Amino acid sequence: MEEMIISPYALSLVFLIIAYTYSSVGLGGGSSYTALMAIMGVSTVAIPMISLTLNLLVTTVGGVNYIRSGHTRLRLLFPFLVSSIPMSYLGGSLQLPKELFYWILLATLIFVVLRLYIWERATIKLNMGSAGKTALSLAAGSILGLIAGIVGIGGGIYLVPLIIVLGLGTEKEAAACGVIFILVNSVSGLIARLQFNSIDLDQIILPIIAVVIGSASGSFMGAAKYKPQTMQKVLGAVILVAIIFLTRKVFAG
Repeated sequence: MEEMIISPYALSLVFLIIAYTYSSVGLGGGSSYTALMAIMGVSTVAIPMISLTLNLLVTTVGGVNYIRSGHTRLRLLFPFLVSSIPMSYLGGSLQLPKELFYWILLATLIFVVLRLYIWERATIKLNMGSAGKTALSLAAGSILGLIAGIVGIGGGIYLVPLIIVLGLGTEKEAAACGVIFILVNSVSGLIARLQFNSIDLDQIILPIIAVVIGSASGSFMGAAKYKPQTMQKVLGAVILVAIIFLTRKVFAG
């Protein structure tokens, strides 16, 4: 984290807000952690490891709140996990050039914003049996897991809207599935990366504390209080800002 051009205290405050906002809709915040660190000049080797570590903490806390609220459907989530775990490990083992890493991250953020603001109410009716839905879930899980491992985002930011668009579950169920999906794939991707690199936890202790506080409060409010649509709009605003700054960095570099 020596490359940071922002105070660790200011960064931790921003991470707290991100964790609160993302966890309220069943996400870990990896996309914004990753984008923020990329904007601030952190090494692309360190970014995925830090982001996956923070994702792991956020979703561990958030998962408890969503499970306690009764929204988790493991039968819905299981096919996604089966295929995503090995692919997340594979993605975490890859060492991409910095420029390609930034482009994949930027494409990820743009996709999410399009989903939130343009395809908000888009749904696809699946005229297929349980076997077809399982096959689709396995295919989607493998793709999401690979992207998650490469960028260090956990993958829930894709899974949650996918479940909603395909009509596989409610928004609360999608959020609960997203939390567990991110948790498991963050572990898989992090294990792969730690085989080749190390992470100094002393340097990220403040962000760790911040995201634990943010995720505890955000996931509780999201599971029990907030309407998902409200927090998704807040989430969209956060990502839009990240896209603007990351685009400037990509084209300036």
